[in-house]
Amino acid sequence: MSARRLLVSIHDVGPGFSDQVDRLADRLEGLLGGPRFAMLVVPDHWGVNPLEPNAAYRAKLREWADRGVEMFVHGWFHKDLSQHEGLANFKAKHMTAGEGEFLGLSHDEALRRMRDGKALVEDTIGREAAGFIAPAWLYGDGARAALSEVGFRLAEDHFRVWRPADDAVLAKGPVITWASRSSMRTASSLFFAGLARTGLQPLNTVRIAVHPGDTTKQSILRDIDRTVGAFARRRPVGRYADLDANAAN
Repeated sequence: MSARRLLVSIHDVGPGFSDQVDRLADRLEGLLGGPRFAMLVVPDHWGVNPLEPNAAYRAKLREWADRGVEMFVHGWFHKDLSQHEGLANFKAKHMTAGEGEFLGLSHDEALRRMRDGKALVEDTIGREAAGFIAPAWLYGDGARAALSEVGFRLAEDHFRVWRPADDAVLAKGPVITWASRSSMRTASSLFFAGLARTGLQPLNTVRIAVHPGDTTKQSILRDIDRTVGAFARRRPVGRYADLDANAAN
């Protein structure tokens, strides 16, 4: 039988959200008993917050990595500048607010950004990146084709974690996350999290993701506390790397 585990991550990590990420990291350390979470690093968020020249923030990321925080590459710009049609257009409009960077990229452009991101993050933390997670968990055909060529150990979308080398699915089930950009989206995310605290307990692997914007609403922060606590009391906090040696669950 596959092990039960809780995986928690902080998205959109970079110098532009330094204060918000600090607040989330401190909160999660208290809830989880230490830095037992992953961070998703954006190399240059929206083209205005580059990681490469920021020596102080790079040192901070390396310190977190030295303490055991798993570091994923989270796109390059995060911003989506592509034109979409059909299903991709629906996803771009309704599943994110212009953040699905890898939804419309060609194979060659996705490959270039993945390789550049991997090189920068690994140079920053002094070790292999844990994997790649596309902004807004959205992948187009070009991104999916490029993933297996870069050498990332793991990838993740809304409903699964998989190994790009052979497409083996390592975990299944929806990510629990929150939306802060409108009152309606916040309400629906709080509603889903409430259902998930009971409904997702049977899953072996439960994933929770938090974002810098969550720090802007006390209702979300309180719900993060409730949700992380509800799962952490019933299962050990794990690492994404643990999945690579286990079957789909």
